[in-house]
Amino acid sequence: MKKLVYTLILVFTLGLSVGNVSAADKKAKNPTELTAEQRAELKKLTDRVEEIRAMDKSNLSKEERKALRKELKEMKNQARAMSGGVYLSVGAIIIIILLLILIL
Repeated sequence: MKKLVYTLILVFTLGLSVGNVSAADKKAKNPTELTAEQRAELKKLTDRVEEIRAMDKSNLSKEERKALRKELKEMKNQARAMSGGVYLSVGAIIIIILLLILIL
């Protein structure tokens, strides 16, 4: 009986995870349009990222490289905020699945 219950829980959780993955591939029905100001800001961010990628980082000090990484992380967060999407990390998904298993 325990084996049957564990098998059903496993099938249920795998079924949920497959549904989430396929839902993530679909386009949003009402995509958020960016305003001209947001497009300009996004263009500035992408230009700065390309500029950083083109830089010769071999002659930078440790502090300068650290500052560049911090700047890139901040720009990534700004770009995500502009797009308006909701992002879940793999760890968060695993925790949610574990909580569902414990609750059920």
